[in-house]
Amino acid sequence: MDKRPATLSLLLLVAASLFFPIACSRPPADDASRKARVWALYSGYKKDFPDAPEITPEEALTLWRQEKLVPIDTRSPEEQAVSTLPGAVSEPDYLADPGRFAGKTAVTYCTIGYRSGVMAEKLTRQGVPVRNMAGGLLGWLHAGGIVVTPSGQPTRQVHVYGRSWNLAPLAYSSVW
Repeated sequence: MDKRPATLSLLLLVAASLFFPIACSRPPADDASRKARVWALYSGYKKDFPDAPEITPEEALTLWRQEKLVPIDTRSPEEQAVSTLPGAVSEPDYLADPGRFAGKTAVTYCTIGYRSGVMAEKLTRQGVPVRNMAGGLLGWLHAGGIVVTPSGQPTRQVHVYGRSWNLAPLAYSSVW
């Protein structure tokens, strides 16, 4: 019995198992596909915080332009050190005195909306009026928003939490 076909099949299976994850970890080559993947990921995460009130990135951008938005960055200080939404405050800063932001819409965000969705649901249950930005920072960028450095200077660098979330628009440089 010739064992070459079985050996060849085994080699192909091993090669595929080694190279398939690498190929799948590459971000899409165009902005439309990157945006579609952001929304697909966010849709899958939404089940973990079904009662979190949402806002679209486009709605948040409108509020920001009207100076009626307080973005609450739920990411780590290391992520925030790369870039944030303009005017963003950290979660601890917001929670220290939410009243100082009266008259503005409080919107939580993180890379894609998972951590901020969990926080928004928790705060909503506590009676704190916040909304989660669907698609997070990546959704914001794909909607035409900008990010700034901690000193407030516009930047094209964005922290995306990890390789799987390397989905920023092509005009941006992602770090994780």
